Amino acid sequence: MLSAGQIVEAWTLTGRGGLVVEAITYGGIVTRLLAPDRNGSAGDVVLGFNDLDSYLGGHPYFGAITGRVAGRISGAAFTLEGTTYRLARNDPPNHLHGGVEGFDKRLWSAAPVEREDGAPSLRLSYHSPEGEEGYPGNVRVTVTYTVTHDNAFLIESEAVSDRITPLSLTHHSYFNLAGESSGSIADHRLEIFASEFVPVDENLTATGRLEATSRHGNDLQTPRRIGDLIGLLFQGHGDLYALPKRHGSEMRPAARLEDPASGRVMTVSTTQSYLQLYTGSHLNCSSKGKSGAVYAPHAGFCLECEGYPDAANAARREDILLHPGQIQRHTTAYAFSVRSANAAGNTSPGAERL
Repeated sequence: MLSAGQIVEAWTLTGRGGLVVEAITYGGIVTRLLAPDRNGSAGDVVLGFNDLDSYLGGHPYFGAITGRVAGRISGAAFTLEGTTYRLARNDPPNHLHGGVEGFDKRLWSAAPVEREDGAPSLRLSYHSPEGEEGYPGNVRVTVTYTVTHDNAFLIESEAVSDRITPLSLTHHSYFNLAGESSGSIADHRLEIFASEFVPVDENLTATGRLEATSRHGNDLQTPRRIGDLIGLLFQGHGDLYALPKRHGSEMRPAARLEDPASGRVMTVSTTQSYLQLYTGSHLNCSSKGKSGAVYAPHAGFCLECEGYPDAANAARREDILLHPGQIQRHTTAYAFSVRSANAAGNTSPGAERL
């Protein structure tokens, strides 16, 4: 229960293939994600807490819906149609992930969804009023979580507004495919299907330029061990990758993550234009996680599918502008499979099984 007396609900979605997603209506937070390993044993692969109070006490967006705009808005301000909107500098000098009380700290309404295929599904809804966290427009948002029969976690968003406003949501789970209490993700292998990224300045503000990953140490077009990559990234943080263009509303491949020890594989696809890699470099939780461990840097990392984050950058922000009369729709899928131990050196998709 929240301080104002509102009830926070907890929901569980259990798929036929063994994938389980648990979520709460506070922030739409995914509190658990259980995925089978190569031996069929389910393990929780997202960081988080066992109790609501720990989430209310502050955390680095574990499992939450972030918005109105995921990522950093430079200078915590933007101008639209001659009006300048000033936002909270909650990551000085920038505005981060929707502000002090973004979507990650709002109470969402929840209702189950009946799908033709029978897959368990939950629709979360929220009305963000005009002026909330400094943004223009009344925005109505729904985010639907579905666990498919073939072990994919689908996240579908839909939004409308009565005024032009920037809107770009993302899902902010910290993944560790070896298990949330297993320590560093250094031995995971990561592939990101992008040849360009957006450099940042010393404040991690996006510069608006696109540069080739081949000129830097962040090229992930072939799988790389994360422990070998972190030291090559700016501040060890992770970069914003520009995904290949798509046709219409089709999904595009974004990333593939593998934990050799457990055999778990996670493949990410999305309709979004960018993928933000965050290595968990600043993790340093004061509260213990679900298994009693305190999460240290690189205990988990994020693969955030989103639009171009900087609403102050007029040249690129068309990617996230929501206009009256328009419906903004996006889908991201985190699909889980396993690789057998004797297939560890084989990168062929045929070596994987659901």
